[in-house]
Amino acid sequence: MRGAKAVVECLKEQGVDTIFGYPGGMNLPLYDALYDEDHIRQIVTSHEQCAAHAADGYARATGKVGVCLATSGPGATNLVTGIATAFMDSIPMVAITGQVDTGLLGRDAFQETDILGITMPVTKHNFKVKDAARLVATLREAFDIARSGRPGPVLVDIPRDLFFADVKYERRIHESKKSGKPDADFLICAAEAADVIRRAKKPVIIAGGGVIYAGAAAELTAFAERYGIPVVQTLMGLGSIPRSHPLCVGFAGMHGRKVANNAIAESDVIIALGSRFGDRQTGNVVKYMKGTKFIHIDIDPAEIDKNIPSSIGLAGDMKIILRLLMQPEPLHCTGEWLKHIRRWRGEYAYDYEVDCLTVPWALHHVALATAGKPYSFATDVGQHQMWAALHLRVEEPRSWLTSGGLGTMGFGLPAAMGAQVAYGRKRRMIHITGDGGMRMTGNELYTIARLKLPVISLIMDNSSLGMIRQLQKVMYKERYIACEFAHSMDFVAYAKSFGIEAEAVTTQEQFIHAFRRATQADEPRVIVLKLQKSFVEPMIKGGARLNEFVEFK
Repeated sequence: MRGAKAVVECLKEQGVDTIFGYPGGMNLPLYDALYDEDHIRQIVTSHEQCAAHAADGYARATGKVGVCLATSGPGATNLVTGIATAFMDSIPMVAITGQVDTGLLGRDAFQETDILGITMPVTKHNFKVKDAARLVATLREAFDIARSGRPGPVLVDIPRDLFFADVKYERRIHESKKSGKPDADFLICAAEAADVIRRAKKPVIIAGGGVIYAGAAAELTAFAERYGIPVVQTLMGLGSIPRSHPLCVGFAGMHGRKVANNAIAESDVIIALGSRFGDRQTGNVVKYMKGTKFIHIDIDPAEIDKNIPSSIGLAGDMKIILRLLMQPEPLHCTGEWLKHIRRWRGEYAYDYEVDCLTVPWALHHVALATAGKPYSFATDVGQHQMWAALHLRVEEPRSWLTSGGLGTMGFGLPAAMGAQVAYGRKRRMIHITGDGGMRMTGNELYTIARLKLPVISLIMDNSSLGMIRQLQKVMYKERYIACEFAHSMDFVAYAKSFGIEAEAVTTQEQFIHAFRRATQADEPRVIVLKLQKSFVEPMIKGGARLNEFVEFK
């Protein structure tokens, strides 16, 4: 069979049912092979970057490998931001790019770009297929690499002429690889870690995105309950334990909840699960480490001791590791510590009794209105992202989609679209964005409208880049520049231009009614919240410990 047909058959054997992309001259043979294909849904996005973000959102929502397609040159380079976003957050993705014919490689042909060189720093691996006989094996290897160990994006660059070449294909059923058994040294290290945990007086679990990717949410909850350990969550770890669980203290970090940050600052033992100790999570590393023992559990050995040295490191399958750590009998040392945290909860509880429309109030209302119902959330990047992490109540794994490591503005809408495609009508996406992020990738409203995807978009319109403005207040003596949108945009008219019903709100009552109407409609909806400029609180000071906060006046 021809190479393009073999690619399609490979995708099917890997369980791919949806691909996101944009056609061009060098990948058109692959699109032609999809013409009569009933088992793979191909979705044309408005921009290749959004194809990558949509594949990313699909992967985050399902745990499967997301797939995106682009042609050579600008098509391939437009994928880069989306690939880098997936790389930083360890999302399994396969990007397939068309390339100029093998005879034209290296000759500066029309739309030839060295996409392997460009993407090498932001992919788990990448391939350029030059021999048709290697096409099938390379694609299979790409999927194996993307989903194995620490997941990540893999790019496969295919010259156009290979799509026309004769290729031998025999179907192979994909089988998941089983984890190996721990060796003696590993068991000794695990026993040491377990002894530290059971003797700790003020332990804290930091649950990162690795818990979700490992499918270890149930094991995390059982582990926390067995030893009576409070759980804080990174931005990527929201949903790893239900927000309503008594041991969950919520989001921690630069804009984390005061109770969560205080718990970390006052702890004697930190057990980090699938968290890489990024700078937004730790603040000042020296102050962060002072007086605390660290146990670091991650699938990737390279993360152990990278940012926090001298920890007890356990690299491997998180489910297996947590089961090992639960073997010793607890000493029940954390009673007073949990009482202390409960006092902090009361002391730092957020007051939602305000008489005007604010983002925290609106998101609190969304949390109450969607409780116990099949909703998931996708955010863009900025102030609204931090408010969402603070005030939504994420109860399940894979129901929170956000760009953590790269902090990609424009991520939210295409990611929500990709997740909604995966969910169908079983679950509904609520997309939360700012006016800045919406300007970047808002044209995907066209795709959402065309596919009749029931995404609800909440646009926080404060006519500014709110997080930039906040940083300028705190760090640049209120010298506000390049953060104000003097020329306003009518987002209601913008949404309606795609055929999507939209409305603007300025009061709490208007938002309540608008959100009810949106949830009752089985089609896309946009609500624009017209807001005053404000600041996200809490916020830790630059170079400070996690519990040293900026005081806004």
